[in-house]
Amino acid sequence: MKYENVVSGRFLSRPNRFIAHIDIDGKEEICHVMNTGRMRELLLPGAEVFLSPGKNQNRKTKFDLIGVRRSDGEIINIDSIAPNKVAAEYISTLFPGAKTVKPETFFEKSRFDFYIEDNNDKIFLEVKGVTLNIDGEARFPDAPTERGAKHLYELIEAKKQGYRACVLFVIAMKGCYSFAPNAATDPKFARALFEAKENGVEIFAVDCKVTADEIIADSAIPVCFSE
Repeated sequence: MKYENVVSGRFLSRPNRFIAHIDIDGKEEICHVMNTGRMRELLLPGAEVFLSPGKNQNRKTKFDLIGVRRSDGEIINIDSIAPNKVAAEYISTLFPGAKTVKPETFFEKSRFDFYIEDNNDKIFLEVKGVTLNIDGEARFPDAPTERGAKHLYELIEAKKQGYRACVLFVIAMKGCYSFAPNAATDPKFARALFEAKENGVEIFAVDCKVTADEIIADSAIPVCFSE
């Protein structure tokens, strides 16, 4: 996934989940935050951030906040739209025999990110973006998510009805050597992911090469459970 006309700035503050104040060449701009996660370990005063110009000229915020450079120099993509686009590009690697790929597809009253068919299976795939790195281990979520746990139980039901059910964690950075559910922050999600695994839901994680204006799926990494 590639962005156009990306500019850099310095993070100043985040009054709420949706907006941030950014210094761009000495001018303070109010920007749209493309991720409602906490990201407290990333959005620190003075951190270098990356912004994409908004396409709607009539909106109040001129830029979207899409990335931040961590203190170790690593860039993390924080655009919540990016993981699905990265996943769409990665599907041919994850499912080499895929012949049909449909985004945003309903199963009963639920909607999963992708529906895929190959010669043998009908597959539902749910995608989650990961921005939290704790000592080299990617963790999700960084804030409690009832919706996330609900998706996992829906995947279990799809599996029971004969579908191949999968979840892909797109780790929007390099430098992580494993992935684990963030039980300390959201024990319900962690338990749901463990139950999904026990019921045959396939769990994948892939890290990404990230630059100021691009994010590309790179290497599969192991998924770990403490239970």
